[in-house]
Amino acid sequence: MGIFQRRALAALACFVVLALVGATGYVVIEGVSYGDALYMTVITLTAVGYQEVFPLSGAGRSYTVAVLVMGISWMGAWFALVAAFLIELDLTQVLRSRRMTKQIDDLSGHMIVCGVGRTGTEVVRELENSGATWVVIEQRAARIARLRKELPDALMIEGDATRDAELEAAGIHRARGLVASLSQDTDNLFVCLSARDLNPELAIVARASQEETRDKLFRAGATHVVSPEISGGIRMASMLLRPTVVSFLEVATRSSDHALRVEQMRVNEGDAVAGTTLEEARIPQETGLIVIALRRGGEGGDFQFNPVPSTRIEAGDELVVLGEPRQVNRLREYIGGAT
Repeated sequence: MGIFQRRALAALACFVVLALVGATGYVVIEGVSYGDALYMTVITLTAVGYQEVFPLSGAGRSYTVAVLVMGISWMGAWFALVAAFLIELDLTQVLRSRRMTKQIDDLSGHMIVCGVGRTGTEVVRELENSGATWVVIEQRAARIARLRKELPDALMIEGDATRDAELEAAGIHRARGLVASLSQDTDNLFVCLSARDLNPELAIVARASQEETRDKLFRAGATHVVSPEISGGIRMASMLLRPTVVSFLEVATRSSDHALRVEQMRVNEGDAVAGTTLEEARIPQETGLIVIALRRGGEGGDFQFNPVPSTRIEAGDELVVLGEPRQVNRLREYIGGAT
């Protein structure tokens, strides 16, 4: 329970005590019923200005003055409590916003997720489980609140992702990739156009609800376009035709710390395995991973599936490996020269 809740409960308890004590005093002094006495006490404590419920004697009037003073004092404390809460809440939001802006300004090579509906939320979860750095742009406050409840430290911008200002606030000039997962294809088109103009080197993955939008998204600057309907249909058919393969892929791609994962790893100039053969690199022996493919030259290059031990690894190549997350982390260290 927060400090405001504790203070509010204490203030309400104080009011109840004042009402009960005040009513008891009226019963003793004026000899009226407890119901009339309680009503008289409440309207006096809250200073609403109604007429007297019953005739008051001299002692009763003096007692009413005392009850009124206590009521005004209580209301002053209550209003101060509410005002402090509102100021603190606003200040907290301002400080959080400033801190988040500073954190985003310090990012580089991060991912931007535009829209956190069902698709965007799954993207965020996968990025989080993979250890990637990401920023969300979402217009709906309810979705931001829901995601913040799941990931309290998430970097999120409440705004329209189709506007350049929000994309720049998310650090698009320094970002490595962007996911356009808004509910409307037209909005994703605007995001792709703006993002490609602001960062020509950005990798953009866009969601397409309609098949005829795919080509438009590519022309707007998307690097990859995903249609949930098409992917879902292919997956459903595959479950009937090749269930064992689908089961294996579920194990190899699900977001679990204990699951196998298919990961890619880029080899840079100066890395320990650059210029060696797969046999000399000893990746399975050192990390426990299985090298299932090699992409010569990285993005846009040709794949070599199940490469033979004599295959030479060059700087710029990308390795596609299968194994547990801890083994993938070990490969990152090993490729960089750690032993």
